[in-house]
Amino acid sequence: MTRARHRAFIGPRLLGGLAALASLPLYLAVRGAPQEVEVMVFAWLIAPILVSYYLSRTGQYERAHILSSTALAAVVMAVCLNTGGISSFAAIWLVAVPLDAALSASRRAVAIAVALALGCALGLVMIDAFGALPMSQIPASYSSLFEALGIATATIYASALAFSAESLGRMSRKLLMVEEERYRLLAHNISDVISRHSRNGAIRFISPAAEALLGTPAALLLEHGLFDRVHVADRPAYLTALSEAARSGDERSVEFRVRRDVARDSDHARTPSADFVWIEMRCRPIDATSRSLAGPDVDVVAVMRDVTERKLQEQALEMAHMEAERAGASKSRFLATMSHELRTPLNAIIGFSEMIVREKEMMIDAARRQEYAQLINDSGLHLLSVVNGILDMSKMESGNFEIVPELFAPRESLIGCCNLMVLKARENGIEIATRAPADLPQITGDPRAFKQMILNLLSNAIKFSERGGTVTVSAGVEGSRLLVRVVDSGVGIGAEDLKRIGDPFFQAGKTYQRRHEGTGLGLSIVKSLVAMHGGEMTVQSQIDVGTTVTVALPMVFTPPAEKPSNIATLAPQRAEPQDYQVKKRA
Repeated sequence: MTRARHRAFIGPRLLGGLAALASLPLYLAVRGAPQEVEVMVFAWLIAPILVSYYLSRTGQYERAHILSSTALAAVVMAVCLNTGGISSFAAIWLVAVPLDAALSASRRAVAIAVALALGCALGLVMIDAFGALPMSQIPASYSSLFEALGIATATIYASALAFSAESLGRMSRKLLMVEEERYRLLAHNISDVISRHSRNGAIRFISPAAEALLGTPAALLLEHGLFDRVHVADRPAYLTALSEAARSGDERSVEFRVRRDVARDSDHARTPSADFVWIEMRCRPIDATSRSLAGPDVDVVAVMRDVTERKLQEQALEMAHMEAERAGASKSRFLATMSHELRTPLNAIIGFSEMIVREKEMMIDAARRQEYAQLINDSGLHLLSVVNGILDMSKMESGNFEIVPELFAPRESLIGCCNLMVLKARENGIEIATRAPADLPQITGDPRAFKQMILNLLSNAIKFSERGGTVTVSAGVEGSRLLVRVVDSGVGIGAEDLKRIGDPFFQAGKTYQRRHEGTGLGLSIVKSLVAMHGGEMTVQSQIDVGTTVTVALPMVFTPPAEKPSNIATLAPQRAEPQDYQVKKRA
């Protein structure tokens, strides 16, 4: 725009000045020696060349306009003094002085030009009033010709100014369109959303990228449209950030959730649904220049971007951290429990074996020696069961536990497990009730794993039931699945612990967990064995009421396809329950 203004200023002046210089020899040849007025006119025509040179060398556009107005006013004043004063044919040129300065886009240059024109007019009037005006050098017979010449030249000059103004206006519109297209290109293609807010949070402008981010037209987000989509819990933080940015003048950053419309495909049509995305907004007050263009009500500009993926990663890291802390706590509890579970039978084995070794010194009879041997055997069996449980759980987690599917009768296995646990139940004053229909069909699965499930469930139920309680074991067919339920009237499990039931080494409860022995592996082993069979285990419980564990197994277990050995060798991974190795019994 500056180059266009300089061209509009320099071009006409150089053209007029050079034309005057070119015509000067011809004029002198025809006219002869010029008069004083003619010299002034030629000086006025040549003066713009000097002003144009000044502008080209300094670039001072405003000063060049002031010099041009001053030169024009001086020449017009000199011509008028020698051609009749205020009634001279050249007086009309005083109007062109402020018109010439209008192209400067400078209020100071226009004010000076107006002052020069009015000053010259007032000076001519005062000189004429005091009778100091010299005799006109224009013959009376040529007065009409000079008046016509003055009007014509002034009109031509004003027309040139008008065309220059139109050219500058066209250039200004063109540059504005180019700039607007550049910002439109940025607004349509940048992924971040740019918005402009008033002090109360109302949106005056928002870029089209908001439609891709929130799934709704940008026009619907104007005013308080975006605020209505902000999550209720995050609205105070959203408004506070905008208010503080407008008040303090510093940049503010805030993260909040915004409802996003998502079109989901249904059976017949696309139905709109909504979910929330995390948005990070950085806002700052608009500077003074932009505020003068945008209006006094717009105070804050904000840049918003989608940070949902980052928030999900942060939440995942936080959950992993919490899980690691829980795992550490479980490890500590496991070590404390295992130290008790291993030390107790080992102390019994060592103590009673030493007593048998020193039977002569302690005069132990045969009956007492048999009792000690039985205690050593019981302690060894208990120790073996603890070690086997740990080894089985380790095999299941590593994917090396082998299951051997075959056709077997679950009713016989169920009754056999109950008979094995009857003695332990009677010692604890617990009654076991078995409800299995005689026509219970056979299923395909691992009978050894099935018995281990039932024995672990019965052991837990008996362990956590008070004396005089009842443990009920029932089985039945539901569709294509076998349902086995173990119901006890024990202490129950709290709602906060039900979520973690089945985690390795986890023992529910705080007030009753040390009243009973165990490593916390029983339900974990059951859960893993059920998953290996493609089944499902659910636990329902209530404190001081009892617990119901339901195991659902498919009637026909289909082993999963075994992975190629080369893949297993190259990329060993911790297998999920359905990927456990299955082998046919020889």
